Amino acid sequence: MSGEGAQNRTAHYVPAGRDRFRGEREVFGSRVIDFKVSALDTNGGLAVCELIDVHKGGPARHLHHEQDEWFYVVEGVYVIEVGDERYELGPGDSVLAPRKVAHVWAHVGEGRGRLIAALQPAGEIEAFFDKIAKLGSSLQREDLRRAFSSHGMELIGPPLSIE
Repeated sequence: MSGEGAQNRTAHYVPAGRDRFRGEREVFGSRVIDFKVSALDTNGGLAVCELIDVHKGGPARHLHHEQDEWFYVVEGVYVIEVGDERYELGPGDSVLAPRKVAHVWAHVGEGRGRLIAALQPAGEIEAFFDKIAKLGSSLQREDLRRAFSSHGMELIGPPLSIE
């Protein structure tokens, strides 16, 4: 089956600690992002990734123009803000950030954190993280703004401050 609307009828096994297609993808200097379900697997309908944080912190506040993003904590403690609501999440907790609503998160616990993020539809999230990984850890604010903008997102503000 090919073409628009075709269903993928092949199972895709992704071992623990691996990405669907490539080796490790490091972004922002300390966060590894492994895609478990690719937009290519779902005709653009869904992307699922595991974010592994080895240091405290998180991305800048942003919004997705066309994607809902769901977060599920596997390990560690995270603070996630969606709009004006602030949540502290531990293993097993989840929260949905609807499209067009600003959100931000940070790993705040000791040790490693692991967070599952699912985006529906997938949009260009994989291309975004590939771009960020190539830019390295010395991102300038304007480079980051352009990367967000060119992949269907908008940079709204700074990362959460970690105390």
